[in-house]
Amino acid sequence: MRSLTKFLVLAVAALAVTPCAAADGPTISDLFLEVDGAVVEIATVQQVAADQGPARRVSSGGLGSGFLISADGLIVTAAHVVQVADEVSVRFVNGDVVMARILASAPNADVALIKAESVPAGIEPVVLGDSDTANVGDQVFVIGAPFGIAHSLTAGHVSARRTPSQLFGGFEQVEILQTDTAINQGNSGGPMFNMRGEAIGIVSHILSSTGGFEGVGFVITSNLARRMLLDDPSPWSGLDGVLIEGPLARALNLPQQAGILVENVAAGSPASAIGLQAGNLKAQIGGQSFNLGGDVILAINGVIIGTPQFSKRVDEKNRSLTGDDQFVLRVLREGNVIELRRLVSVLGFER
Repeated sequence: MRSLTKFLVLAVAALAVTPCAAADGPTISDLFLEVDGAVVEIATVQQVAADQGPARRVSSGGLGSGFLISADGLIVTAAHVVQVADEVSVRFVNGDVVMARILASAPNADVALIKAESVPAGIEPVVLGDSDTANVGDQVFVIGAPFGIAHSLTAGHVSARRTPSQLFGGFEQVEILQTDTAINQGNSGGPMFNMRGEAIGIVSHILSSTGGFEGVGFVITSNLARRMLLDDPSPWSGLDGVLIEGPLARALNLPQQAGILVENVAAGSPASAIGLQAGNLKAQIGGQSFNLGGDVILAINGVIIGTPQFSKRVDEKNRSLTGDDQFVLRVLREGNVIELRRLVSVLGFER
């Protein structure tokens, strides 16, 4: 009888705690309903080098994701989604499509800030959370438009904290979060949420041997995005360039050890305003694709590309400029070294 009584007590206790376990916090389904409205599709139009035929540039469309962080239309996304876009449009969950302009972009950290012309009634922004509170093993979820399939949710965990130099080398020292949450083309720029419905990361890229997701994805931390886009915005340049050095620099007859090959320039951007010319000839060199035929930047405001800590020195120099100063680029164009100059105020680079 005593054993039976003990069994009944334990059974009742188990039933009593079951509802409490479900009430510990919102489910992913609950959170999806709360935050999905702030997630947007981002469509871009840009000029790219033609794949075939004579050297020329053709119009091309791009697709990514982003998320609304303010009622007046501020949207966070990945820099590589919009960096060289001639046009940017945003589609909200209700189907409304509005144009957007690029306010800030930090390609080395792969984060950008755009602003939609308007926000539909009833669309609420999400909170840009504190990524420092994220721990390895925490459950997270991503909402975006993989392969253009809008408002798709995938879930997983924070796998690790990384810095780009640990994986790729040569990149700015910034912290990123590794995740096993499924990420595919079209997810770029979308938010990664914690279980409080806060955006703690911006989807950036994956590592893959097949081109598809294999369980290793990376997001830029929300704290880094806040610093580079809101606290001290990095001006959008509209330039897509690649650092060339060593044997490739010598093959392209650079008069110095390194330079920045200009591959793409967005129409209406500061890079276009100062007169930079993009390449229009696709080439494969050492297994890597390049757009050749454009300018090669040799120096920025007197800082020579390839010298020790040139990236940091360029940033420091740029921060010291006022609207009345000249922004000066020295470039190699068709074998000749020339200078390009514009007032900082004209380019919109004032801090």
